[in-house]
Parts: sequence; structure tokens; C-alpha cells
Amino acid sequence: MGPEGEGERGRRFDEVAEAAARAFRLLPAAPQDLPASGRSAPSPARRISADPDTVERDLVRLVLTLVELLRQLMERQALHRVDQGDLTEEQEERLGATLMILHDRMTDLCDQYGLTMEDLNLDLGPLGTLLPPAD
Repeated sequence: MGPEGEGERGRRFDEVAEAAARAFRLLPAAPQDLPASGRSAPSPARRISADPDTVERDLVRLVLTLVELLRQLMERQALHRVDQGDLTEEQEERLGATLMILHDRMTDLCDQYGLTMEDLNLDLGPLGTLLPPAD
């Protein structure tokens, strides 16, 4: 990408970061942040921090997490089809090669944005993690 493309890309990211920051400023305060009766000084409302410096990486992390979830689901479906005997040997080989290439590309994208595959495993609180543990 040329210097003009880089500048345009940077401006777009700045616009996205600014829009996200505006949206998060509009969120109402959580009930625990509201002053209790008898308290004189209200505490500042907790808000999501939309750091313009990390918004691109965070968005990429979310997108790659969804892609990784779908990749793992496709892999499980492929293994199920192999176990069922629904595929010819050639189809099995092609499917295996395709899944390996997809995994390699996911790893490359993670490297490009300074992420690890473990970074994509979102913690869902009491539900546990989004993705199963790595083998």
C-alpha cells in the first residue's frame, strides 16, 4: 500500500475510534455507580475504555475469535464425516489439507497483529471460555 493509502487507512481508523468513544460516552451509568442516599460525592461512572491506540487490534481479535470458532466447528464436522465414512479418500485428503491451510493462515494473522491463539479464547465469566482448551 502506498503512502496515500496508509494515510487514508489511518484517518479511517481514527474516525472509527472517535465514533466508538462517542458511543461509549452515551452509555448510562450502572446502578452500583449511582450515589446512594446519604452519600455526598458521586463516584465516577464506570465506562468501557475505547482506546484509539488499541481499537484496531481489539476489533481484529474479535473477528479472529469468531473465525477461529467457525474453523473449529468446521474441523469437528469434518472429523464426524470422516468417522461416518461419508467421504472418499481423496475428499478426506483435500479436506485435511484445507483445514491445515486455514489453521496456518489463522496463525499468520495472529502473528501479524501480535496475538496468540490463546488470546482468541474469550473468557465468558461463569460460562467459562468460548473455545475449548488447546490439545
